[in-house]
Amino acid sequence: MTVEDRQDSDRPIVAAVPLPGERPAPPDAVRFAPAPFQRPHPTTYAALDLGTNNCRLLIARPAQHGFRVVDAFSRIVRLGEGLTASGRLCDDAMDRAVEALKVCKSKMDHRGVTRARLITTEACRAATNGVEFVRRVGEEARLNLEIVDQRTEASLAVTGCAALAAPEAGAVIVFDIGGGSTEIVWLGGREAGRDPAQRIREWASLPIGVVSVAERYGGIEVGREKFERMVADCSEALAPFAAKAAAARNAPNFHLLGTSGTVTTVAGIHLRLPRYDRRQVDGLWMQDRDICSVIDELVEMDYAQRQANACIGRERADLVLAGCAIFEAIRRAFPSPKVRIADRGLREGILLRMMHEDRAWWRRRQ
Repeated sequence: MTVEDRQDSDRPIVAAVPLPGERPAPPDAVRFAPAPFQRPHPTTYAALDLGTNNCRLLIARPAQHGFRVVDAFSRIVRLGEGLTASGRLCDDAMDRAVEALKVCKSKMDHRGVTRARLITTEACRAATNGVEFVRRVGEEARLNLEIVDQRTEASLAVTGCAALAAPEAGAVIVFDIGGGSTEIVWLGGREAGRDPAQRIREWASLPIGVVSVAERYGGIEVGREKFERMVADCSEALAPFAAKAAAARNAPNFHLLGTSGTVTTVAGIHLRLPRYDRRQVDGLWMQDRDICSVIDELVEMDYAQRQANACIGRERADLVLAGCAIFEAIRRAFPSPKVRIADRGLREGILLRMMHEDRAWWRRRQ
């Protein structure tokens, strides 16, 4: 298994945020619980997120207070490669994505998926041939992709990781650094409601992502001076949202909650993992000084050193500093003594929403 092609079917139960009409989740939402008794033929759900950089699939079945993943797949496809310059998805990128999607279709068939939601985000939203590509996916991979709008993407990402927000926090800034855009949300405290989507005070989809920033500045030779220019550029894109959400910083127990390959990579490097391990990363609290230390270390690395790092890998070595520049811009706009790291997001949000709509947990109590 490589960094680029993960099939982490041993993922634990993901606890659900209690939505209206549902029983609250246990206090420790990141506890790794044993698998409960399963019905002979439980409904099997699939959530697929085809982004600007990655193609990711989760297949899961309802479990007490959440769901248990039965299969997963992740592959870097770089669908948005060259999109910033051309405005179109290139043939090679579409070919890579279609091949990955065929693997996803095979897994869904093998696991007997009975309900699915398959979304694609910024690359297909922005590309002039995005709809044409979706039609091709339907013909060749036999999958019906849905191009979701920015608000839907932000809401699903928040739903997927909101269980990791500190219960005592009066406000949390949740961010998802993607390949072509960054979704960022001001999430109110839990007194505002149990449904995370109802707690959104402000949100924005920023036109900066690891692929677009890396293509603009180059990701091979970076160095401190270029990195600071990247941060300044990202800070400018973030400024309107930072002004609207400025009050969040003054809320009791305010903190940041990040979900993306960038923040999980930073966490993996901080932990000195010999290979990436989601179980040690998801739910980790990182102190501000430790994040600074890892980012400084990455800036000092050359390209070969980044490629050799087990938590980065050769396919992401040219993108990781672009992601760190976005992360740093967010940290400077919203200073916080600690950040919670989430290895969960869009796909988990899709699964939780579908299961809630189907009253999956209510049926299990009958």
